[in-house]
Amino acid sequence: MNWLADLIYPRQCFACGASAPQDFRYFCWDCWADIQPLEPPFCHRCGDPVSGAVEHQFVCYACSGTMPFYNFARSVSRYSGVVGDALRHLKYEQAIWLAPDLSKLLAATVRSEYSKERFDVVIPVPLHATRRRERGYNQSALLAQALATQLETTFIGKGLKRIRPTISQTNLTAGDRLSNVSGAFEIGKSKAIVGRKVLLVDDVMTTGATVNACAKTLKKSGAQSVHVITVARG
Repeated sequence: MNWLADLIYPRQCFACGASAPQDFRYFCWDCWADIQPLEPPFCHRCGDPVSGAVEHQFVCYACSGTMPFYNFARSVSRYSGVVGDALRHLKYEQAIWLAPDLSKLLAATVRSEYSKERFDVVIPVPLHATRRRERGYNQSALLAQALATQLETTFIGKGLKRIRPTISQTNLTAGDRLSNVSGAFEIGKSKAIVGRKVLLVDDVMTTGATVNACAKTLKKSGAQSVHVITVARG
């Protein structure tokens, strides 16, 4: 019945209002063409881009000083333009219908950057129960569930729990971000991740403090590996 819904409610591009193609239900090709994917040179471990010409594989200063608990982290693009607008609407304006389109971008990046990996489970970065009730949903869980379907692997929505509320990381320094999320997570379904290769999903990664705290919890609970994928890099 999708054809009937499209007839009654014609699909338009979220960004510019033009007719959207079938592959992306709410974004037109022109707007997707404006997305600037993250490309090398970037840190081999955390995926943080650097300026200038770097022709060899390298690890950034931050990762060299304190190696992250996750194996690798990658993102689709910068937190700007169409992607930034879409994520803000998804997160703050109930635009949950954007998650399937954004998950297609995630899936393409996973297949490109993690082509040799076969993940056993896909787990989202969790919200605290209070924040989850206020918002009505966890945007990272929506992305992770749609991504798991694309990758034909298992989605575990309660693989992690946020056991204490944390303030927004947006205006915090790198050090304060680490303190803010320290001890904030615990394992949910521990038996489901023991010995498994985990793909951890979040909407935006900035310093990586949140995904690193999640990866630490997953690794200590028996995960074989933890790779991170986010839609945007802040």
